[in-house]
Amino acid sequence: MEFFKYQGTGNDFVMIDNRSLGWKPVSVEQVRQICDRRFGIGADGLILLEELEGYDFKMVYYNSDGRESSMCGNGGRCISRFVNDLGPRKPEYLFKAIDGDHRARVNEQEVSIQMKNVEGISTLENGLFVDTGSPHHIVMENGVEQLSLVEMARVIRYSEHYRKEGVNVNFVETEGEGKIFMRTYERGVEDETLSCGTGVTAAALSAYQQGRVNTTTVHVRTRGGNLKVSFVPGREGFEDIWLTGPAESVFKGTISL
Repeated sequence: MEFFKYQGTGNDFVMIDNRSLGWKPVSVEQVRQICDRRFGIGADGLILLEELEGYDFKMVYYNSDGRESSMCGNGGRCISRFVNDLGPRKPEYLFKAIDGDHRARVNEQEVSIQMKNVEGISTLENGLFVDTGSPHHIVMENGVEQLSLVEMARVIRYSEHYRKEGVNVNFVETEGEGKIFMRTYERGVEDETLSCGTGVTAAALSAYQQGRVNTTTVHVRTRGGNLKVSFVPGREGFEDIWLTGPAESVFKGTISL
């Protein structure tokens, strides 16, 4: 079967054009094998491009642990680039993901997708919680680059509060006016990833809500590159949220399944 490899700020994905194939993974283990960096292609996740009436396409996303997962922001940007590369090209796409409808805009430099509206941010004893299509725990911290992130994040990810569904854990610090730096531990990958689109969105909104930035466009630096989040604050949440950054093709090939 033919596959394509895409990455967005270091978040990498195996893409399969499933519109005429109708292929489904036969098991969790099969997805794990495809995403394995030693015995498979290697990726943070597997994405199937599918057809859906009334939409330009449907996105089906599996984490590298083999399970179909919640929304992936960088994956949404990468599949939008994939669709644009396959053609025909359009100024704007409408697609369906597990958390609902999204719009996407693609140009040569970057891809923007509209994220779901966020109703509010919850304050917890040890951080903030926000759902941006995937659940995120945000910790505002100093010296984020030097943190033992995996060790610290796993304490939160496997805590009693999140035991049932799990959570992505993000450590965030302000770097200047309208700028933050973020590191992410992703559930399903169960490790640090170089970038996380829903996490970047959650971090930007949380930083604004906490008064750590006061601009409605927040520039977010991750270990994999730079992203931008723009939004409209509402009375109790945020609307018209757009995640923007680079997304590109890496290579294509065939794999025996």
